[in-house]
Amino acid sequence: MTLPTPSAQPGFWTAAAMIAAIVLTSTAGEVLTAAAMKSIGDLDEIRAHSGLKGAIRAIVTCPLFFAGVSFLALAFFALLLALNHLNLSLVAPASASLTLVTNAIAAKLFLKENVDRRRWTAAILVCVGVYFLAH
Repeated sequence: MTLPTPSAQPGFWTAAAMIAAIVLTSTAGEVLTAAAMKSIGDLDEIRAHSGLKGAIRAIVTCPLFFAGVSFLALAFFALLLALNHLNLSLVAPASASLTLVTNAIAAKLFLKENVDRRRWTAAILVCVGVYFLAH
């Protein structure tokens, strides 16, 4: 069995767009899912009051939850597309690392979470690491 020979790699902007698609859809999915879970409330309390079926019903009747899952599915397919055209050694660390950064920004802006100095420092170091990876 032989592995396929690598085809020509896309240009910088095409690769950046593929990674950006992964990062943005993943971040949107995670923020929407987190917002959904906050709007639903404590699942343990729901389960204690309405049973497991009640907790499941609370999740599957929340539109934000399905919006989040839809964006996470788009992120997965964007990842598949990127892996079809780019090297795993670039796509995996770049998308995962940059998603960490965008999640911190989105958590602060949209979910009003407290993102402390340690997390911002980690996000900056991640950006530096991705820069070194890309060059």
